[in-house]
Amino acid sequence: MTPAAPTPLRLGRYSLPVGQRTLIMGILNMTPDSFSGDGLGDDLDAAVTQAQAMQAAGADILDVGGMSTRPGSAEISEAAEIRRVVPLIRRLVAAVDVPLSVDTYRAAVADAALAAGAVIVNDISGLHAEPALAAVVARHGAALVLMHIQGTPRTMQQNPHYDDLLGEVSAYLREGQTWALAAGILATHLWADPGIGFGKTLTHNLELLRRLGELRALGMPLLVGTSRKAFIGRILGGRPPAERVAGTGATVALAIAHGASIVRVHDVGPASDVARVADAIVRGYRE
Repeated sequence: MTPAAPTPLRLGRYSLPVGQRTLIMGILNMTPDSFSGDGLGDDLDAAVTQAQAMQAAGADILDVGGMSTRPGSAEISEAAEIRRVVPLIRRLVAAVDVPLSVDTYRAAVADAALAAGAVIVNDISGLHAEPALAAVVARHGAALVLMHIQGTPRTMQQNPHYDDLLGEVSAYLREGQTWALAAGILATHLWADPGIGFGKTLTHNLELLRRLGELRALGMPLLVGTSRKAFIGRILGGRPPAERVAGTGATVALAIAHGASIVRVHDVGPASDVARVADAIVRGYRE
């Protein structure tokens, strides 16, 4: 007997088939200093055009970020971050028909973005930077991505070390999950991200991808973000971000094989093709 498909996740007017197929989260960087060279700065028209192209290419979610989290990056003010993300979210609510996520760990930024129409918060700190964020997400009935990071974006790549990589990542994410549930966020609204490249060496990143399936014990859908990251460039002999698309595709396929439900990418079209073929293998192809 074929098991029943997972119940779609309802977020506002949207229905996301989490667990039925791999979901593609497209990245919209409203920053001038993105590591990948795709920062849109304050060009709202360009961002809307890019968002519409991403939807057409297969994006299921669009993730709007207003502050760079590349290694060594510095914080900007809350007000500046809000100015970068909220006007775009207001525009996108009418311009696209996919759920919007805001990439922030700040409660005030999340509150403003959710009020503007976002329905997901993607927190790189997994609630460890501002635990008050959990109450904001709960109040709006939004979903929350809990990501693992060691240190902060400014310090995370300064000799990261683990005695038990999977154990420490799991414990960190479990702690965020506990706080989220205590704040009233529904268990079905929580996703976990192991934080590839956030306080990890090349070896750590590869081990996390190999052992990704072990994180399914957390009971949360897994989101994996490997897109154009430096470890792919190193493996490929020092290629710059724009030349890491095929390498990213390999990581997307293997992440899906090991249990990822959502992949966060810059290059939506290629990733969507990879996910469709990987899903046909892993989940079973349906005409």
